[in-house]
Amino acid sequence: MNPSFNIDPSVTSVLPFADLANKPNVCKIPQGFKACVIGGGTGAPASIKTLRSLGIETSAVVAMADDGGSTGDLRKDANVTPPGDIRKCLCAFATEPDDPFARAFKYRFPVANNHTLGNLMLSALEDSAGSFPEAIQICEKLLHCDGHVYPSTLEHVFLVSETVDGSKILGQAEATHSHAALRRVKLINENKQTPKAFEPACEAIRGADLIVLGPGSLFTSIIPNLLVDGITDAIMNSRGKVVFVCGISDVQGETWGMAPFDHVRALLDHGMESLVDYVLLHSCKADSFNKQQNGQSANMPAASAEVNNSESLSDVSDAQAQGFIHQLDVSPENVSAIQSCGPVAVIENLMDPNNPSWHDLGALRGAFERIITMMISRRGY
Repeated sequence: MNPSFNIDPSVTSVLPFADLANKPNVCKIPQGFKACVIGGGTGAPASIKTLRSLGIETSAVVAMADDGGSTGDLRKDANVTPPGDIRKCLCAFATEPDDPFARAFKYRFPVANNHTLGNLMLSALEDSAGSFPEAIQICEKLLHCDGHVYPSTLEHVFLVSETVDGSKILGQAEATHSHAALRRVKLINENKQTPKAFEPACEAIRGADLIVLGPGSLFTSIIPNLLVDGITDAIMNSRGKVVFVCGISDVQGETWGMAPFDHVRALLDHGMESLVDYVLLHSCKADSFNKQQNGQSANMPAASAEVNNSESLSDVSDAQAQGFIHQLDVSPENVSAIQSCGPVAVIENLMDPNNPSWHDLGALRGAFERIITMMISRRGY
């Protein structure tokens, strides 16, 4: 490969799709079963590839608050709809990822402000075709995608965050490197109003049997979708069950020091109260957890109400937030607290042994099959 180019690592450092798809299914997927992934461009491709490998018809609804890197430069200099997270999800849907065009779509150009070809194409097509959805559809055809990608909104939006120590942050990129964990976020358009949802995104959600939130950055990739007017209504009106794929570790500032229950509570506090059916958690001790839970009620009472140690969350240096990996501690108390809020906690060993901040796609595949099996047994497809 020409050293003048490089491939975006965020869409290649996962198990190859061919290896994933060659694994036999453990459960029988009901005919016509559909899934919709809601998230951002770094974590959502993991769920997209995993669900596709199971033969599930999958779509993705993607956050549009990205304002960093190549996307941020294009937003600022060309006033385009942010393409980066859409591009990553399109790549995850490509049926021939080794096709020369699919590979070139992921190329970054250090000689051109580190822009990716995919970002430039989406931005140029938005102008030449007349709309961002049309640009996405053209790229879906060029990449031979076997699923559809929808922006959660077509309005130009901005993320506004508040940290646990009361600081205010404007912008998604700044929020990811916060000096303290975030407490709340909101999404505003250029008129400082709540943005409206892109209707085809709502249709994809309403038509899904399984709605997957994540994995990905909680406050800057997953929750921004839920703040778009119409998205949570679509979830509420969907026939689907909602699965939240909780993060494995903290590698940025926005959730530093938060326990798994804090992640779930933040989700519920941002419009998902009573809407989350399953929470998928990573633990290296998953076997022990599952043996213990098999002998207990599915809805254990919370062992401790005080699981949110917010005082410790604000004392995080930039070096910690940007340079360390802090694995989330899934304790029995956290599992009890999560289940007391309504969702069923599903605990698996999900960590990629080669990258402790990423989900292993083979393990994620097995976890989704386990959840679908539970859905089938309870719902009688």
